[in-house]
Amino acid sequence: MFVFIATTSFIPAKRMYYLIKVYQLRSQEQVSAMDNYLSTAYLPALHRAGYSNIGIFYPAVPDTSKETKLYVFIPIGNLNKLSQVEDLPLTDPVLREAGTAFWDAAYDAPPYQRMENIVIQAFPLMPKYELPQLTDLKENHIYELRSYEGPTERLYRQKVKMFNEGGEISLFKRLNFNAVFYGEVVAGSKMPNLMYMTSFNNMADRDAHWKTFRDDAQWISIKDLPEYLNTVSKNDQLLLRAKSYSDF
Repeated sequence: MFVFIATTSFIPAKRMYYLIKVYQLRSQEQVSAMDNYLSTAYLPALHRAGYSNIGIFYPAVPDTSKETKLYVFIPIGNLNKLSQVEDLPLTDPVLREAGTAFWDAAYDAPPYQRMENIVIQAFPLMPKYELPQLTDLKENHIYELRSYEGPTERLYRQKVKMFNEGGEISLFKRLNFNAVFYGEVVAGSKMPNLMYMTSFNNMADRDAHWKTFRDDAQWISIKDLPEYLNTVSKNDQLLLRAKSYSDF
């Protein structure tokens, strides 16, 4: 007689990959050129290729210098799809036709100064991005993109642990920070590095959330634990708004 015993084991959810394209701009002409290209050519091409929920953002607080940036958030899912996204201008003739001014720009009149690709793998405790649930007008929404660089790979891993096993993600969720994603940078100019994005109805809502966070007992209990000390060498905080043509 054979006895079969059914067993179950935990299978972690697949961690998505995200691509953030950062365009550095130095004139209003470049801003206009990029807005036109992204809204009429690139975003429709991504949609045709099966990509959705693309976020396109600009600084909520204008830079005092002449430089500004555009941030394009693309959930690519599988890392193998990165090349598909990068090859769209070569494989999609509709994109090339709609983006002729961008594609055929002269060497002395480029639509941007420089661009950077940042590839991110989602954290285990938030393996897929989420669309924010905001109630204010879209033009008032604030998206906060944070970047935490670690002094060493070991200390960086401790900061990643703080977000996951350490409970920081659950704290953000409990306080309703409307996180879009959390993830590890696997390719970019600043590494080791993690990045995440939270969202708020407006600037006052953002400030109120962070005050609540700083005063929360859970945060106070973990922030000074020895295992998490000196895990961040640089913290960049970017306050952004979504373009009118952004998917969110």
